[in-house]
Amino acid sequence: MAIIGVVSSQRRGFFPEPIAAKVPEITLLFWVIKILTTCGGEAVSDYLALGNRVIGGFIETGLVIIALVWQFRTRRYVAAAYWALAYAIAIFGTGVSDALHLFVGIPYTGTTLLWAVVLALIFWLWYRTERTLSIHSIYTRRREMFYWAVVFATFALGTALGDFTATVLHLGYLASGIMFFLIILIPAFGWWRLGLNSVVAFWFAYVVTRPLGASFADYFGRPHSLSGANFGSGRVAVIVAIAVAILVGYLAVTRHDIQRPDERQAGRFATVSDDVVGR
Repeated sequence: MAIIGVVSSQRRGFFPEPIAAKVPEITLLFWVIKILTTCGGEAVSDYLALGNRVIGGFIETGLVIIALVWQFRTRRYVAAAYWALAYAIAIFGTGVSDALHLFVGIPYTGTTLLWAVVLALIFWLWYRTERTLSIHSIYTRRREMFYWAVVFATFALGTALGDFTATVLHLGYLASGIMFFLIILIPAFGWWRLGLNSVVAFWFAYVVTRPLGASFADYFGRPHSLSGANFGSGRVAVIVAIAVAILVGYLAVTRHDIQRPDERQAGRFATVSDDVVGR
């Protein structure tokens, strides 16, 4: 009875405690959608910036709030909720990073270092608190909060880093995208052949996906005068959004990205019936 009471209390409240992993299993399709969301986030934010920046900022903030509520209201991983928040943070993170450069006046070198420090601090706090950075451990509300804080920092850092390599180092967007594609192969090969720790390999690759996707989004969306292909940010945003919607819809139907619970996760509610915890 006491355990059932605890579970019932966890179900109450606006943001109930999770009962299963809140993030997807890492597959090839995960990385494809992740890179697409970085492309789309960059393109949408750039498109909104073409109009009234204040209105654009309100739209980006509103999207994040809606997606946050949706994701944190779920008690287990839901593909649509998860990727909606990832997409919204991609848009918002781009806007915040760009605002620090355009309105506060921090150079790209400064914003890159700033977000790198923020990201390192979040990782340190997360590990100090939970003693793990594994995505297979994201089945408590606090760990989920750390996870999404890292996601936001990686998006902001990636935006600044992509702009830094393209403009400060004068590589241009296409060359920057190719460079980051080669860099992301390092953790993949290290994990595959050299025994690199899976948690380290994952977060290494995760951080790099942002400047990788953002660089290609900028290349296709920016005008020729800015070393872009002049396809237009609006067109890039629409095409990528459609692609992400199709792939997420596929995952929602097939459920191929559902994590299998580990022993600790499976045992959290072992004494409670499936009918009670599944509501």
